[in-house]
Amino acid sequence: MHDMAEVTPIPLARLTTLRTGAAPQRMIDAHTRDELVEALREAWSGDEPWLVLGGGSNLFVGDEPLEGTVIRVLTSGVERMPGARPGTVRLRVAAGHSWDDLVAWTVDHGLAGIEAMSGIPGTVGGAPVQNVGAYGQEIEQTLVEVGLLDEGADEPVTVPASELGFGFRTSVLKHHYGSAPRRRAVIVSATLELAEVGDAERPIPGEQLRRALGLERGQAVSLRWIREHVLATRRGKGMVVDDHDPDTHSAGSFFQNPIVSASFARTLPAACPRWPVRPDLDPVTIIPLAEFDGYVPRPSGEAPDVKVSAAWLIEQSGIRKGFKLPRSRAALSSKHALALTNRGGATAAEISELARYIQSRVAAEFGLILQPEPVLIGVEL
Repeated sequence: MHDMAEVTPIPLARLTTLRTGAAPQRMIDAHTRDELVEALREAWSGDEPWLVLGGGSNLFVGDEPLEGTVIRVLTSGVERMPGARPGTVRLRVAAGHSWDDLVAWTVDHGLAGIEAMSGIPGTVGGAPVQNVGAYGQEIEQTLVEVGLLDEGADEPVTVPASELGFGFRTSVLKHHYGSAPRRRAVIVSATLELAEVGDAERPIPGEQLRRALGLERGQAVSLRWIREHVLATRRGKGMVVDDHDPDTHSAGSFFQNPIVSASFARTLPAACPRWPVRPDLDPVTIIPLAEFDGYVPRPSGEAPDVKVSAAWLIEQSGIRKGFKLPRSRAALSSKHALALTNRGGATAAEISELARYIQSRVAAEFGLILQPEPVLIGVEL
């Protein structure tokens, strides 16, 4: 058993995947759920700023020493329980548990539902905050509930997944650039419900995953096969953290894919990849028979918003993969145009300068200001 330990502060450049950030004034390591709750209650009782640090894979931290306390979530453990439906299992997982270690554990135990999210960096507690997903699987599909400690509360409460306001890579807990989260709280555990399928080969239901893995409809593969192929695909894009590959020293996709109105999307070149934000379903019009006069009104309604590809906009602004400003140690990944990477010793200022340059080029070319995806701490763009 550890005590909630105040430790010598470590520079956040050593604890974040983008490898920037000075040491905070104070750092606390929480190894158990109780220590985490105690550390948070103590941080909230004062006026000092506080930051909860899990895997550090979605943070962009500035060069100035941080005021206040950084609480490192170092909890781990998987508790297995019966599922609510036949053939399912529930797993309650500590917030500090490595996400990819959990995925590997589920594959080893023949449990399906998160195998396509292999190789995503960070912790289990961070996964619901931004509704992580890959290849057609998102955590909202398997998440049952979270243990949540609301800011200022004494004890965590159990919150069903349906109350977390999931959207594409977002939830009510997410800290978006320029705004506060709708619910200020920290996840202490997450409970997933997964299907018991064993290690047998079986057809893959999701078309997006089949396409990514080059599978025919009905072709049967095992969970382990999916995990290995997803990891290989992500490595090819520099999306699996590797000390020896500077392309992976990033916060993943640095810019969000912009969501624009259908009319604005029409001003962009036809080649720009785009996806409707919500399915454009024909609304069903019900007309009472007594009132039907043979006339069916045209369905009204705006065209749905459109999500457009930030990577395409960046490359079409003349900024290629691997681009860097003169004498800078920050560069776009050589593998995909959305990752800003630290090529070794880059400061937050250098990464910010590159981000602003990309924003200005895209704005000049297409009239869109790209918004950052990571949480910015002590950094302005």
